[in-house]
Amino acid sequence: MNTTTSVRTLLGGLILAAATVGAWWAWLGWDTGYTVDPETGATSGPYAPWQVVGCVLTLAVIAAVGGWLLGPWVVAPVMTAAFTIAWAAHAASTDDTGLWAVGAVLVLVGTAVGTTVVSVGVRLIRRRRTGRPAG
Repeated sequence: MNTTTSVRTLLGGLILAAATVGAWWAWLGWDTGYTVDPETGATSGPYAPWQVVGCVLTLAVIAAVGGWLLGPWVVAPVMTAAFTIAWAAHAASTDDTGLWAVGAVLVLVGTAVGTTVVSVGVRLIRRRRTGRPAG
């Protein structure tokens, strides 16, 4: 790996991490309120379904662009770490039960699987379209 490639990968990884944390903040990071249904008494939240869907779609776009430009070996670990750390830090600071740790593991696994599938898929498409190696 030459210096130009190393710098490009480092800067790309930093931008990828910032975009990932930005997606978390834009969709989920600001919402801390829970909703209680007046008829059933059921509590839900802090996120509405539209927030989670929006966040997942945004992360998919970030992973796709990252997979095309940087490759899955950068995208999956960087996005997984950035999103999980952002989510877990916020959850730990607002949870009295300790269940945030279970949620963090689920977020870690889901983010790892999702970013890997998207970035590998996009990288394979790039290889077929451009003839460039996928690795």
